[in-house]
Amino acid sequence: MSKRPWPFILGGLLVALLLAGVVSNYASSHPDGLDSSLLKGCTVNAEDEITGGSCPAQQAKDHELADSPLADYGVRGVGNGFLSTGISGVIGVLLTFALGGGLFWLARRRGPANGALTDPANGVPTDPAGGARTGSAARDAGARPAGTR
Repeated sequence: MSKRPWPFILGGLLVALLLAGVVSNYASSHPDGLDSSLLKGCTVNAEDEITGGSCPAQQAKDHELADSPLADYGVRGVGNGFLSTGISGVIGVLLTFALGGGLFWLARRRGPANGALTDPANGVPTDPAGGARTGSAARDAGARPAGTR
């Protein structure tokens, strides 16, 4: 397995950006399960406005962030709905990637995980007695049988 995960990470980021920027515009515009269950007991018109009946959705209020720049799966100020949704998805993916990458960077291991010593000059694992490990001993320096500490 390659020691460099960057091609895999960048490929995944590209797929996520394409899904968020393009495919998200083709998602269903019909209410999901939670929205439809909150509308039970009410009658709604073609614009999904409540016209009669009694249901929990009638007590719904706007969220405090309803006027934020990325509210309602779009970008405020962008008139084209397709473009607005795509930009909003791309911004969300990039923010999530940056936040996740930052957390992984903070949580990464900064030294050998198994306590093995390495020669700082060339990075070759060494025995605690000072000798360089070679062959399968160097490759298996971090391997331990299951259930051991």
